[in-house]
Amino acid sequence: MLPSQKPIWQRLMLIVVGATIYAVGLVCFARPAGLFPGGFTGLSLLIQESCQRYLGFTPPYSLFSLTLNFIAAALCFRYIGKRFALFSMLAVAITSVLTDLIPVYAFSSDPLLCSVFGGLVNGLAITLCLQADASTGGTDFISIYLAEKSGKDAFNIILGGNVAMLTVAGLLFGWERALYSMIFQFCTTQALHTLFQRYQHRTLWIVTDRPDQVYAIIRDSTHHGATLFHGTGLYRNEPRSMIYTVLSGDDIRRVVHEVRGVDPHAFINTQRTDSLTGRFYRRPQD
Repeated sequence: MLPSQKPIWQRLMLIVVGATIYAVGLVCFARPAGLFPGGFTGLSLLIQESCQRYLGFTPPYSLFSLTLNFIAAALCFRYIGKRFALFSMLAVAITSVLTDLIPVYAFSSDPLLCSVFGGLVNGLAITLCLQADASTGGTDFISIYLAEKSGKDAFNIILGGNVAMLTVAGLLFGWERALYSMIFQFCTTQALHTLFQRYQHRTLWIVTDRPDQVYAIIRDSTHHGATLFHGTGLYRNEPRSMIYTVLSGDDIRRVVHEVRGVDPHAFINTQRTDSLTGRFYRRPQD
């Protein structure tokens, strides 16, 4: 499988839309409620507000966002993928500039509503960038790197790192804002889990009369291996074949659809896999 199957224009379109939505979410939900979204975005807002409160001036958000993300992008450029890093920095640049340019507008004065809906909007924006094989930068760079190396869920790593940053925000600006910010980040993480499943694992058990054709689909479309079991269907006492494999969450729907095409009578059981040890192929970032 190629590192990316999307044409450049489609990736650019997704990045522009995703980065714009991300900026709108910051100025319409996070800023009016005084929230810190987490990651380098939240850290940039935290530094900006600290300068405003304790030093008496307000530097542009883009100054901190671009500086912090450039450092992380260097790691990404070397270890994850060159195009991935460049497209991600494009998303960061668009978000940073628009966050400074778009005037603050509050959809609601209720911080809880801002936390929930702002987090959902934030998750949608990040998902669009990830679908373009890019990211919104910051801790996404670091967590994706760790996910590639360890095979663990990247977004749980993000959530853990953000708790530390929000603890500092609570000490400086009050625990109520920090707690609402945690709700914001939790909603973002849940949206990502629902909308983007590349770093989640799914186990497939496929009982089929055409094991060679079914495995050819798995091999050619995902580069994953599989194990073939031979058994007996007890209802009719007939010999049956069962294929066992583990795939990335975003491969499941396509593989199941193609398997149905070659064997409409295949019995397919899909299970969520929470822990996985051993060799597992993951499509590299370009």
